[in-house]
Amino acid sequence: MTRYHAMREVPAAAGFKEGDVLFLCGELFGRGYANGIVDEARAKGMTIIGSTVGRRDTDGTLRPLNAEELASAEAILGGTIINIPLEAGFDMEPGKDGVTPVDRLKGVKPDEWSKVTLDQDELNCAKERGTERFRSNLAAVIAQLETMLPAKGNLVIVHTMAGGIPRARVFMPILNKLFKGQGDRFLSSEAFWNSDMGQFCNMSFNEVTADTFSYLIQATAGLRERCPVRYAAYGYHGTEVLINGSYTWQSYTPYLQGWAKIRLENIATAAWEQGIKATVYNCPEIQTNSSALFLGVENSLYPLLASLQQAGEKTVVAECQGLLKAGVTLNDLLSCANTYLSSELVTSTRDYDTWPQHNSPAQQEYMLNSSAQLIGMNEEGKEIICAVLSRGVFRGVGKLMFESSWDPQAPVFWLNHDVIAKRLAS
Repeated sequence: MTRYHAMREVPAAAGFKEGDVLFLCGELFGRGYANGIVDEARAKGMTIIGSTVGRRDTDGTLRPLNAEELASAEAILGGTIINIPLEAGFDMEPGKDGVTPVDRLKGVKPDEWSKVTLDQDELNCAKERGTERFRSNLAAVIAQLETMLPAKGNLVIVHTMAGGIPRARVFMPILNKLFKGQGDRFLSSEAFWNSDMGQFCNMSFNEVTADTFSYLIQATAGLRERCPVRYAAYGYHGTEVLINGSYTWQSYTPYLQGWAKIRLENIATAAWEQGIKATVYNCPEIQTNSSALFLGVENSLYPLLASLQQAGEKTVVAECQGLLKAGVTLNDLLSCANTYLSSELVTSTRDYDTWPQHNSPAQQEYMLNSSAQLIGMNEEGKEIICAVLSRGVFRGVGKLMFESSWDPQAPVFWLNHDVIAKRLAS
């Protein structure tokens, strides 16, 4: 388990300038964590270069972006994209028998998950082929990136690859029960995780979320010989939030990607020990399009309001107050969130050393009911407080990662509510 290391103070302003380059390994879709650091780099006049995961045709063939897709992706990024597919993972790679892991699950019904048997040799073969494809394409991307770098300047490489849920149709109803199920629809994350399908997910999460960072560090060894290079990656390992007036570490349960996130931290630590400035920044819980599956993850976001109030930030706080139903105050909202976070149902599995934890019926029901209660305090469902707070986290995390990357101090940092509030208020 990684040594806990929170960033307590806002780093000094970064010295990046025009002529320096930020390279994003992973494609931007909508608004997410990575937008924050891209915005900071753009404001400093840095050159923004991105990549793409590519697209799959109807027959499953992986291809580069077409002209329309490329124009759209570059507009979202605000920079140039190297159009070589960097899709990570192996769920659509054929095994020795020519069948992909996804195809092996065709026809499987959601309630049959515990009976599914997957051939480990075939999965390993698909994984090796997926890794080989990714590393080959990554080498081509880095070769092109090298031709785009100026003779002098700094390079910041940002790894944004995460997730890895296999794209078999059967997974979504299973995961919906696992993360959102109550009563008869509850599904034990531990039972699923120990099944063949669960271990397939584990392999996929490790490959996409963690191992791609290792491949990236290895592929850019040559770049480190020609210019100063810093690496930044996005992690999650719980967050300190205000509970009963004190900053307390807590986490979302069940966070099945947690083992892959620990693996990501270990990769950064191993690189750091070799003198490579690679840092994983463990970010707070937010609500995004990709986190919608994890209903309840946003319960830990609300205490950021109290941190912002303590830090003297007024803009975000006022915007949030304006979204509440008539007669509801921010104190009402914070009290509800605090009650949830201090409940024994939540605190009983709050243990850093054994993280991540699995779900239980009572814990999950309480988490989901609390989520509904908190969301219900908003005047309407289109623009809600946790969306505003999420945007604040994007900005705060982006600023802290950008500034920290100028003179990196550790392989793993926790960006908790205290330092994010300080940064947004400054």
